[in-house]
Amino acid sequence: MKKFKRYTVTSALPYANGPLHIGHIAGAYLPADTYVRYLRLRGEDVVYVGGSDEHGVAITLGARKAGVSPQEFVDKYHEMMKKTFQEFGISFDVYSRTSAKVHYDTAQEFFTNIYNKGILKEETSDQYYDEQEGIFLADRYIIGTCPNCKYENAYGDQCERCGTSLSPRELINPRSTVSGQPPVLRQTKHWYFPLDEYESWLREWLLEGHKDDWKTNVYGQCKSWLDQGLQPRSITRDLDWGVPVPLPDAKGKVLYVWFDAPIGYISATKELLPNDWEKYWKDPDTRLIHFIGKDNIVFHCIIFPAMLKAAGDYILPDNVPANEFLNLEGDKLSTSRNYAVWLHEYLQELPGRRDELRYVLTSISPETKDADFTWKDYQQKVNSELVAILGNLVNRVMVLTWKYFDGVVPNAPQLTESSDARAGINRAKEQTAAQFNESINEMINALDTFLFREAQFHMMNLARAGNRFLADTQPWKLAATDKDAVASILSFSLNLCGNIALACEPFLPDGAAAIRRQLNNELSDQRSTFWKERRLVDTITGGHKLNKAELLYRNVEDADIERQIEKLKKAREAKAAGTPSDVKPLKSQVTIDDFAKLDIRIGTVLQAEKVEKSDKLLKLLVDTGIDRRTILSGIARHYKPEDLIGKQVTLIANLAPRRMMGIESKGMILMAEDKDGKLQLLIPSEPVNPGSTVS
Repeated sequence: MKKFKRYTVTSALPYANGPLHIGHIAGAYLPADTYVRYLRLRGEDVVYVGGSDEHGVAITLGARKAGVSPQEFVDKYHEMMKKTFQEFGISFDVYSRTSAKVHYDTAQEFFTNIYNKGILKEETSDQYYDEQEGIFLADRYIIGTCPNCKYENAYGDQCERCGTSLSPRELINPRSTVSGQPPVLRQTKHWYFPLDEYESWLREWLLEGHKDDWKTNVYGQCKSWLDQGLQPRSITRDLDWGVPVPLPDAKGKVLYVWFDAPIGYISATKELLPNDWEKYWKDPDTRLIHFIGKDNIVFHCIIFPAMLKAAGDYILPDNVPANEFLNLEGDKLSTSRNYAVWLHEYLQELPGRRDELRYVLTSISPETKDADFTWKDYQQKVNSELVAILGNLVNRVMVLTWKYFDGVVPNAPQLTESSDARAGINRAKEQTAAQFNESINEMINALDTFLFREAQFHMMNLARAGNRFLADTQPWKLAATDKDAVASILSFSLNLCGNIALACEPFLPDGAAAIRRQLNNELSDQRSTFWKERRLVDTITGGHKLNKAELLYRNVEDADIERQIEKLKKAREAKAAGTPSDVKPLKSQVTIDDFAKLDIRIGTVLQAEKVEKSDKLLKLLVDTGIDRRTILSGIARHYKPEDLIGKQVTLIANLAPRRMMGIESKGMILMAEDKDGKLQLLIPSEPVNPGSTVS
């Protein structure tokens, strides 16, 4: 295998339209974080790149439904995801976003580069248009009957049932997923990337060059796509949100989200290293690795490599260890149905248990097939493995050292085999050291080949071997008769714990830190030797004072699990009743003092008009009983201006002023949103005086 000077590691950019759940984490982020932590421990030069994917039709529709601008919409979820990643401990070197200026500049430069080479094809064609919503439809926003297997909900780019690659025009009875109405064809001009012209090169580079080192699920999906034959792909869209196409005759066109999103890896690296980024993307001695879910395989293994090849001077991905999907309690995770374990809620409801989720998700990692997360399995793995094996070993060794040596590492005498017990101790030490060296080597081999579930198993085998050593030597039985034997056992056991702390770091960073804290040793000097030489190293010396023993992990109680199962049960019942999307999940709890800060009043609309260049905002002049003020409200799609004049509305009167479309809005009109996204005013059942308070 080629030796690389540095590594560029990416995780799929999460779409900025909702919070993160455990399926996201298990697929693209936890495996990448584990691998990057391993590389850093080995002393490698590595950059770990992430960021939010903030363009596309889903963003504009989400923003429209929320009554805010696309920028406001992505700001909310970008900050939420960034904070959640940080709190969970995903160790990005940079977490950027595709609405950043550096990304706009980078994506436009990338497009211009391949455009100027004459690679792109300009074509005017009929494309599907949603007349009700007034938008051209991306392939994924058209569904219809698959011409191959007759599945009635096939997407415009691929049938999820039979896997056939499709174009929207091939669908039978197509309909818009936005409005539900049949779309019409309208002429529009776009620029196409000739993916078909790269088919031969892709076959040689991918099918011949990576047959033996890429995962079978990744290789198989790529081969299937190539065997079906590649077609030119439009890389521009008719939208007003996204990276503008940098051509004079491309007004109203933006780069297709699946063209601009992977360029986000490059722009994020530029943001981190503005003067040094090129060596991580253009130096052949750099290894590029993409961590993704299986739904992104084609984009990262076929389309993005072809784009990089067209650009001419970029390195190509050396590996794309994509994972399959994670299910939840036997069902598919569903964002729209609120059937998920949301990561930010997990961190709030089960504080201090980051390592536990890392451990369980890695132990069931969907590396080659879909996996299932259950709360009972979570409890069993934490209690019987993290607590009973790893935590038990460290605690026993620490407690015994404090009991017999007052928390000072004993000097380890060379035991003469003057008794059967001493002979047994020496044999046990030799056997345990051999087991450690074997498990360490197996663990690192698995990490090198992206088999994280197997790697973690070998890491836990170190703790199993440590527990067997204690059980075989039984120092508590020798304390009264052979103190040197006890010293030898505990000195060796403390060294085992130090090595386990080193091995834990990629998988259980909090646990590793806790072991180091108890050992009163950061083990900085031993890390490189452990990971590079793949063997048991010396981590403690006689006379060293330990810190007090502490529990490494604690049992998960039945009540904790029952609460989580009950949450999912309610979501599942709502799903079965067909009403889950009617009700959004509760927001974070607030106190009565928080609520008392809101000044909610009834006002009367005096004037109403549409806001120029906005299809959703109405400008209202409202009599609040205190003053007459301008309030902007995103209800233009639900109410005509003339229908609002004289109506009473409920508003938050003490909201900080905010500028939208160049107009200062001084308040917020409160609305109710039904399951179809329709907004309705909250009005008193009987007229009241303007300024009446709501409590």
